[in-house]
Amino acid sequence: MQTARTVPAATVVNLRDLGGIALGRDRRVRQGVLFRSGQLSDLEPDRDRAVAALGIRTVVDLRTADERQWSPDRLPDRARLFVADVLGDHPGVAPARLKALLADPDEAERALGGGRAEELFAETYRKMVLSPGAAAAYRAFLETAADPGAWPVLFHCTAGKDRTGWAAAVLLMILGASRETVRQDFLAVNPAVRAAFAPYVQKFLDGGGDPAVAAAIVEVRPRYLETALDAMDERWGGFDGYVRTGLRLPEPVLERLREGLVIVG
Repeated sequence: MQTARTVPAATVVNLRDLGGIALGRDRRVRQGVLFRSGQLSDLEPDRDRAVAALGIRTVVDLRTADERQWSPDRLPDRARLFVADVLGDHPGVAPARLKALLADPDEAERALGGGRAEELFAETYRKMVLSPGAAAAYRAFLETAADPGAWPVLFHCTAGKDRTGWAAAVLLMILGASRETVRQDFLAVNPAVRAAFAPYVQKFLDGGGDPAVAAAIVEVRPRYLETALDAMDERWGGFDGYVRTGLRLPEPVLERLREGLVIVG
């Protein structure tokens, strides 16, 4: 089963092209249009030829105001920035504080030990589905993705795994991907994220940090996605209800996404 294709960027973490993902019989996502990644604070537009070659026109930043202030994006040449803050209603939750959570092993053990790290991240996924602010942010992202004038679009959060992962999952399901395809693609980011956070994790472990806590922070897990899907099913009775009532996406936007981003044959 095909997942998003890794783009070998030199200065952007976890950069992937959603193009080519299978959507069922003889259907797949159009290549070169939708990209996902971690933050762009280290992007070097003049040096990173892999990023320059993508011709990105629009960057959608899913991070909180604090994250954007601490690590502002450096944009590809001629790209415009669009902010869609998923966790603005809950700016202190775990995905917005990944490095801070790894900075103090003793505090991490008090706050996150005994399985609480996984619980904390799972609860954040519920918030990403249920909170009005998250719904508004994801609606804005999807409206941007449906606009050919904005293409190619790069959307990202800090590590490109949680807020970005749910954005990709919703988009793929709109385009017709099965939940199993979505699950495989969701989990496929783990090697890149582990590599990106390896120095922070090693320092955390050297300071006596619990490897189980570190893993729950830097990985995505099947439970996280299942928590989001369960919240969607419980509140809106399934994906169609979530898209139409939760996200309030107009039918023309859904049609433009499917017509513009799905390749047949």
